[in-house]
Amino acid sequence: MKIEIITLIAAYLLGSIPTGLLLAKSAGVDIRKSGSGNIGATNAYRTLGRTIGILTLVGDCLKGVIPVLAARYLGMGDAMIAAVGLAAFLGHVYTVFLGFKGGKGVATALGVFLAVSPAAVGLAALLFALIVWKWRYISLGSILAALSIPGFVAVFDPRPPILLMTIVIALLVVWKHRENINRLREGTESKFKA
Repeated sequence: MKIEIITLIAAYLLGSIPTGLLLAKSAGVDIRKSGSGNIGATNAYRTLGRTIGILTLVGDCLKGVIPVLAARYLGMGDAMIAAVGLAAFLGHVYTVFLGFKGGKGVATALGVFLAVSPAAVGLAALLFALIVWKWRYISLGSILAALSIPGFVAVFDPRPPILLMTIVIALLVVWKHRENINRLREGTESKFKA
């Protein structure tokens, strides 16, 4: 049981590393005071350009992938793998390093989902790309892609603990996007510009 607790704590702490904030600071910018104020990849992209945006996306994604793969490598069961994935996600969204205020969790969720069900992620990514291409809203694509993941996981890999974890993460992603949802309703949400 000791290794499981250590893995959960490590997953949360890894998830808590504010990738976007650290990369932005290396460029001399406090991303919390720029653009939307969010520490995630979209704001990093809009505020500091493609390179920092992509590096933030990759870094945040790896924070989800690494703990889940480590749990699997250590021979942990589905329930622990799901708990580790959720811990990494919660670390990003409620990071201990920033007073439990973090990002919206999309890229870290992507990493967790990628490690547990690549096929589901492939379809959700296609849905995301189609939505962003059609309407140019990253937030809308992120919300709908997150909501689609549990359904895709139920088809491709219907293990109950993994499915439950994807549902919880998807709902939290939507919750973290509540301001974006209000702006989408009001027609004031920023559109993506490549």
